Amino acid sequence: MFRIAIIDGQGGGIGSLIVKRLRDEFGDEIEILALGTNASATAAMMKSRANKGATGENAIIWNTNRVDLIIGTLSIVLPNAMLGELTPKIAETIVATNVRKILLPLNQEGIEFVGLEKEPLPHMIEKIIDIIRQETGKERYNV
Repeated sequence: MFRIAIIDGQGGGIGSLIVKRLRDEFGDEIEILALGTNASATAAMMKSRANKGATGENAIIWNTNRVDLIIGTLSIVLPNAMLGELTPKIAETIVATNVRKILLPLNQEGIEFVGLEKEPLPHMIEKIIDIIRQETGKERYNV
């Protein structure tokens, strides 16, 4: 089964939107692991129907190599992001793993991206869905 880790912090709002959309699209065909930097973020993703959830630095580090794909905002690779919730060890582990990562370029940390078109979050989530369809061989074909 294709395993996806969603990593989020603070209130878990972005992670929970991603989990909900993945579950709506793929049902039980994928396994979703909610990894929160705090209990509130993990709980929000679990309410959106993640399969399993774990909280904190050790849980995130332990699980990054046990999935096929990691999804989160750019913040998950920035030390001390999310008001300090994202520890340098978490960021280093995520960057160093060979697991494929999909990062949403949200400008929450005062970083601007040149050459990227700003899109609403729902549009970015749809692009994530398309990538996962390709990864899992479940591409949608227009007939």
